[in-house]
Amino acid sequence: DQRDEAIQAWYLDDNEEDQKLPHHKDPKEFVSLDKLAELGVLSWRLDADNYETDEELKKIRESRGYSYMDICEVCPKKLPNYEATVKMFFVEHLHIDEEIRYCLAGSGYFDVRDLNDVWIRVWVKKGGMIVFPAGIYHRFTVDSDNYMKAMRLFVGGPVWTAYNRPHDHLPARKEYMDKFVKVIRDRTIDTSA
Repeated sequence: DQRDEAIQAWYLDDNEEDQKLPHHKDPKEFVSLDKLAELGVLSWRLDADNYETDEELKKIRESRGYSYMDICEVCPKKLPNYEATVKMFFVEHLHIDEEIRYCLAGSGYFDVRDLNDVWIRVWVKKGGMIVFPAGIYHRFTVDSDNYMKAMRLFVGGPVWTAYNRPHDHLPARKEYMDKFVKVIRDRTIDTSA
């Protein structure tokens, strides 16, 4: 799977020091991209050097309705109040719309929770595109290189509102739980019966 070159995932250890470190468990416990897809997290590996003319990106944007796009750089030279902003991104939150990030350069970590509320770290590198469904709790940090250039995509205009955990009462959260978590739990119960 070519996506593995740009996206890797693993369970986090319990160490809360320096959010920018990999924080692998010992021994390392990797998570497949298929398992992430079961949680609603979609991923692609695209040609970041040619994103302006990439036909695959164009097809994804058209099929998923991503009409708005911008590019941001998360690094000390480009982001005002850098350390405070990176800390803010790392607060667990959800959005009422999908969050779409396409890494054009650098790398960073997106953390999501599995069905048992355990953190999974998703390392997105150049060429990796990832979509988090509306209602999934997550957080973001750059890695120790302190640089990520990302394309942000939206259906319609940009929506930046983050709802810090807990916001389980929001319709987007309830829909996420019904669509992904309940389906997976029901399937697990069916196979164990």
